[in-house]
Amino acid sequence: MAKQAGVITLNGKVGTLSFYKTKDGYLAREKGGVSKSRIMNDPRFARTRENLKEFADNATSAKLFRDALRPVIAKIGDTRLSQRITRVMMKVLQSDLVNNRGERMVRAGDWNLLGDLELNAACSLGSTLFLEIAYIDSPTSWNVNIPAFVPQDFVAVPKGATHLRITATGVGLDFSTGARTVQTSISSLLSVIDSAVAISLSIDKALLPGTHRAFVLSVEFVQMVNGGEYSINNGAHNAAKITGVEQI
Repeated sequence: MAKQAGVITLNGKVGTLSFYKTKDGYLAREKGGVSKSRIMNDPRFARTRENLKEFADNATSAKLFRDALRPVIAKIGDTRLSQRITRVMMKVLQSDLVNNRGERMVRAGDWNLLGDLELNAACSLGSTLFLEIAYIDSPTSWNVNIPAFVPQDFVAVPKGATHLRITATGVGLDFSTGARTVQTSISSLLSVIDSAVAISLSIDKALLPGTHRAFVLSVEFVQMVNGGEYSINNGAHNAAKITGVEQI
C-alpha cells in the first residue's frame, strides 16, 4: 500500500493504480483480485463456482426467452425489461427442486412464476385496457375474446395516438436445444374513435413446439399520418403482459 506524500492528490485510476482518500490521507494501490484459475480450482471457491454455473444457465435461458419475445419487446418502451426478465428467470431457476445447488436450471423450475409479468413496468395492461377479457386455454389453442367496446371509452389512449391494435403472442421454447418459435394473432388497426368492435384472437399450440410456452397480450398505439404509422413516445405507452404459461 502506497501513501501519497506530495502536494498532488489524485482520486480514481491511473493505469493499474487506484488512488483514493481515507482518514489516513491519500493512498494508492495496485489493481488486484483473485485469479480466474484460483476461482475455478480452489476448493474454497466451490460456492462461487456453483453460483457462476447457475448464473450462466439463467443468462442463457433469459436471452432465449427475450429473443422469442422480440416482436413484442421491440414495441415496448421499458429500458429495464431485460433485467426484470433475468430476475424472474432466476426465481424460476431457484425453484428447481430436482437438481442440487450449482446444477439447478431454469428448465426444471416452476415456470408458473413467470405468469402475470408486466413487460412495461410503467404502463400495465390493466391500467390501459379497461375491458372484460376472456382467456380460454384449451389443449390445442390459446384464445382471447374481447366483447364489443368503443376504444375511446375503454382504453387509456395516450396523447397523439389515432389508432391502436391488440395482439396475442405465443412463444414455444426448448431450453435444452435453444430452439424457439413464435406465433401472433393480430387485430385490425382500430381508430380510437371507432364504433363498438369485438375482438377474437387465437394461437395454435401445435405451431409452438418445445417444452415451455408463454402467451402474451399486448396493445400498441400509433399515430397515422398520410397512411404511415408512427410510434407514440417510442412505445412508452404500449402495454404487454404474460397472461398464460405452460410447461409440457
